[in-house]
Amino acid sequence: MSKIISNAIIFIFIFSLTSCGWLGLRDRSGDYLLSEETAPTVVPAEMDSAGLGQAYPIPQIEIDSGQLSSYEVPRPLAASINTFEQLVKIQSFDERRWILINVAPGELWPRLRSVLNRSGVPSARAEGSSGLIETVWVTFNSDQESSHRFRFSITPGVQIDSTEISAIHNQVVRGEEESGQWPATSDSDQRELDIMTLVANELAEESNFASVSLLAQDIGGSAKVDILSPKVADPYVRMKLGFDRSWASLVYSAARGGFTTIDKDRSQGVLFVNYTEPSSEEVGFFGRIFGGGREQDIIKANYQILVQTVGSDTEVRIVDAKGGSLSRVEAFKLLTTLRSNLS
Repeated sequence: MSKIISNAIIFIFIFSLTSCGWLGLRDRSGDYLLSEETAPTVVPAEMDSAGLGQAYPIPQIEIDSGQLSSYEVPRPLAASINTFEQLVKIQSFDERRWILINVAPGELWPRLRSVLNRSGVPSARAEGSSGLIETVWVTFNSDQESSHRFRFSITPGVQIDSTEISAIHNQVVRGEEESGQWPATSDSDQRELDIMTLVANELAEESNFASVSLLAQDIGGSAKVDILSPKVADPYVRMKLGFDRSWASLVYSAARGGFTTIDKDRSQGVLFVNYTEPSSEEVGFFGRIFGGGREQDIIKANYQILVQTVGSDTEVRIVDAKGGSLSRVEAFKLLTTLRSNLS
């Protein structure tokens, strides 16, 4: 009897492992390995093709790697300080104010809408492509005679994977909301500061930014800062900002990125800096007691950071102490260090 039971258990176990195949069901988890590339769909000229496109488009690479086919692999750069900071702060410059948060716009978009809904100022209009959120008209207990609304603009930040939120306040007499027009600057600077402080505090308390809006991947337009490498010119950083803010951001970045500023000439757009690779040699016990066994050299500038306005953008290049061009690899390395610490 026990032998019959044992055989039955073995039969049931084997059947459970292979029953899907016996029932005509096939494991298709590896079918993607057999897939072949097919020609893209061609839509006739007289038909609308707006609904078609690449699901995962590959952007055009502007770096010319022809000269980098053979070179010594450099040491990895030190991680940017911004990488390890979870920050939400209100910044201001040139009579402008914005919230800076070091998460990507696609992650911030649903969080901001949630914060506004919880705070009693839900959205009346939201456009992910332009990065605009306009709230409904609301009233405050301190001002029952007026109606208020806010427009939030969400754009990519200067830092890598960061977002900037600016706000405009609009106020009209209660009952005349239909005639309200968005001003160029806030009707009440204090109301603007109040709503931005509320939003910043709420976002700072959020601990999970895992939600991502797929509809807002390109929210607010393209990145404000790029590293470009023309085929016939030296690499440079393009900042889609005015000169004043670009200059202030570069001075800040140089200090955080390991550059020592020796001198600067803002009118000429030149920073004279020293940048030296961190040494891996450790000073011994007696070396620390007797001053390291070597004299401290006077720090001299070995690079120049050049800042120039081109149209509505600002271009940043780095050259040697005499103004000569650097090798493409060295220029990319230093520009990347500057780029990673911009704010």
